[in-house]
Amino acid sequence: MANRLNRRDFLGLSAAGLGLLTLSGGAGAAERKALVAYASRCGSTADIARAIADDLNQRGFAVTMQSVAKAGRVAGYDAVVLGSAVRYGHWLPEAVDFVRAHASELKRVPTAFFTVHMMNTGQEEASRKARLGYLEPVHAIMRPNAEIFFAGRMDMSRLSFTERLLCKVMKGHDADLRDWAAIHAWGRTVLS
Repeated sequence: MANRLNRRDFLGLSAAGLGLLTLSGGAGAAERKALVAYASRCGSTADIARAIADDLNQRGFAVTMQSVAKAGRVAGYDAVVLGSAVRYGHWLPEAVDFVRAHASELKRVPTAFFTVHMMNTGQEEASRKARLGYLEPVHAIMRPNAEIFFAGRMDMSRLSFTERLLCKVMKGHDADLRDWAAIHAWGRTVLS
């Protein structure tokens, strides 16, 4: 006569098998949910966020991409990528406010920050130090697991009158310095 499993033993073996299947990445494995949130003034940061979200999607993440104004809560995500444009030497205020409002949740999951800027794009020490200055208000709140700086795009027609005037004084001009290969390389490896 064959040995029969009682209900408790059957459920225990079933749970163990399901656990192994999930750990091995087989059918039933849950997708990791990632939030890609950004603060953008003229669209360049949003474009970069979209590229990173696409790369994460291709890597199997279930990605939600939204501006920080619409992102809402961070709870429920397994990872967060947050980006901001730089104005007047710092992240945009709404991005800093987002980090401040969600700091405790952000500290519980892998978090990566990207910064989009047009000045201090060189590799010399002065440029590197200036770039780190963009994040001072954010670093006072928390440090991410990863961070990177990308040169952005300047479209003078999308700036306010005051910003255009300031750019002219600083000899600013229309330019697209985005390095899509570097952006995608980061998007393919961040949160690994």
